[in-house]
Amino acid sequence: MAGGEQQIRQMVNFILQEAHEKANEIRIKTEHDFNIEKQMIIHKAKIAITEEYKAKERAREVEARIARSTAIGDARVKKMRVRDELLGKLVAQAKAEVAKVVDTPAYPELIKKLIVQALIKIEEEDCVVLCRQADVGLCQSQAASAIQTYKDIIAKETGEKLNPKVTVNTDAKKMLQDHSCMGGIVLTACHGRIVCDNTLDARIQLTYSELLPEIRNELWDKHGGAV
Repeated sequence: MAGGEQQIRQMVNFILQEAHEKANEIRIKTEHDFNIEKQMIIHKAKIAITEEYKAKERAREVEARIARSTAIGDARVKKMRVRDELLGKLVAQAKAEVAKVVDTPAYPELIKKLIVQALIKIEEEDCVVLCRQADVGLCQSQAASAIQTYKDIIAKETGEKLNPKVTVNTDAKKMLQDHSCMGGIVLTACHGRIVCDNTLDARIQLTYSELLPEIRNELWDKHGGAV
């Protein structure tokens, strides 16, 4: 009987030992799996934080570039506006100075030269001079001399003998308006289909266009683009 009890105790102890070892294995495995899962969660969290930081940094850089580009664009627009205003003032000053010539003794000779120049440019036999109402009499008085000068120039340069007809317009509806013309003439031919604008305004604009690169270089390029 005593031997049977001992065997039972041994079996119980064996079972308890097996249970204890099994429980320990489960505990170790559970801790191992937990640690792995925890490391994965931490790793994923680090990656997510890193990606979020990178995304925010990229967004910040994009915003900074946009802000910088906007600031540069605004500065350029402002500079261009200031330049345009300055150039506008220069043109206005030039017009004011040129406008004074109409009240000087040199104006009749200038009218003659403008007619001659226009005749050479359009090369037509029948032309009409348009001018301001205040300049009609002056143009009429200079027309004959302008025609002769034109004929002399063509004869000297080409050997041709021309005899153009030049008429000064007296129709008030076709006259150049004082508010848009400081002086000078417009020469037309072929019923207005050919036009040579030789007004003082046109001459200033032409001179301005031709000298604009030099003006820009003088005002800005030599000074590092400063306004």
